[in-house]
Amino acid sequence: MQIVIIGIVALAVLGLVAALFSRGDKSAVVRGKGDCTTCEGSDPKCEQVCMMEASVKEIEYFDDEHLDRFKGRDASGYSDDEVEEFRDVLYTMNPNECDAWSRSLVLRGINVPNQLKDELFMMIEG
Repeated sequence: MQIVIIGIVALAVLGLVAALFSRGDKSAVVRGKGDCTTCEGSDPKCEQVCMMEASVKEIEYFDDEHLDRFKGRDASGYSDDEVEEFRDVLYTMNPNECDAWSRSLVLRGINVPNQLKDELFMMIEG
């Protein structure tokens, strides 16, 4: 019970701090160029903005709802058959959707298998 009360108090304090800082200089807000479809991975600020933007929207799925069962799984803990499930999704999507798919997995708490990361990065980079 004490943990719940401490958590509620901590959230209230964080809310107050955020409210105080939001009254500051509005010119400090940095606007990104274009939208998240223009992020090609070379600009970390663009990637960060897209991740923050995606985190407040409904999570986009790529016909990969079946991968949700891997939420929280360590990236090195996948069997070969499980890696193939990820690979099937990766190679059936449009190559310019790979970055958005990667963000979707992160937001859903799903780690890409280590065996597939190089392939995913190659597809993202073109």
